[in-house]
Amino acid sequence: MAHFVEITDPHDERLRDYVALRETSLRHSIEAEHGLFIAEGEKVIRRAVEAGYPPRSFLLAPRWVDSLSDLLEATDAEVYVVSPALAEQVTGFHVHRGALASMQRQVRHRLDDLLDARRLVVVEDIVDHTNVGAIVRSAAGLGWDGVLLAPRAADPLYRRAVKTSMGAVFSLPWARMESWENDLERLRAAGFTVVALALREDAVSLDELAASLSPDEKVAVLMGTEGQGLSEHWLEQADRVVCIPMGHGVDSLNVAAATAVVCYVLRP
Repeated sequence: MAHFVEITDPHDERLRDYVALRETSLRHSIEAEHGLFIAEGEKVIRRAVEAGYPPRSFLLAPRWVDSLSDLLEATDAEVYVVSPALAEQVTGFHVHRGALASMQRQVRHRLDDLLDARRLVVVEDIVDHTNVGAIVRSAAGLGWDGVLLAPRAADPLYRRAVKTSMGAVFSLPWARMESWENDLERLRAAGFTVVALALREDAVSLDELAASLSPDEKVAVLMGTEGQGLSEHWLEQADRVVCIPMGHGVDSLNVAAATAVVCYVLRP
């Protein structure tokens, strides 16, 4: 059973996992050094635990102790019970959900593990954590098999990505590419049709692509950054270039919204 500790000092060393959660660069350093990530909110914490990620500790307002009692009885992690005001001092923001957990990081999948999939979303250098979390949530919810991330893409286990995905990052297989330059060739060698979403004159419509695919065809869709889109290097390696037809003078959608559309139209 968990060990409960009431803490009143925001500088208590035991709270180091939860310090300055809004400071991205500092958090990357802390989380990489200690091999952890932060789950926020009861539902996300439950999904992380149910997916098998070991909890390091919990940071809870008193009202959350009872609602999480079943999880707390099954772990020997420490539970730091703090006031909402102290939680805000430590984390740097108002923790309106009142519940945080520090979870042990695990590398669960590599590129080779995803090569047998039928549908993959491949993310180039999207560095916004909210977009990455939304992309994973759309891929999971619409029946895709996994997400592959370029080396410089945002971390799916960063707090905002986890929160936006509503824990989908724990259930959908995702992996980090080893080589931005060469790993698309590994997808093609594994039988994937590599499809790039881009605003180009030679792009075919998404509906046209969907109609041309055979039922068992393996598809990997490349998604690029909001501003620059996909790099020329990746575009040159694509088998097909597609676009989502737009109206009312709008040229494109937010990358997370565009991914949701693609995942729906090309769902297996």
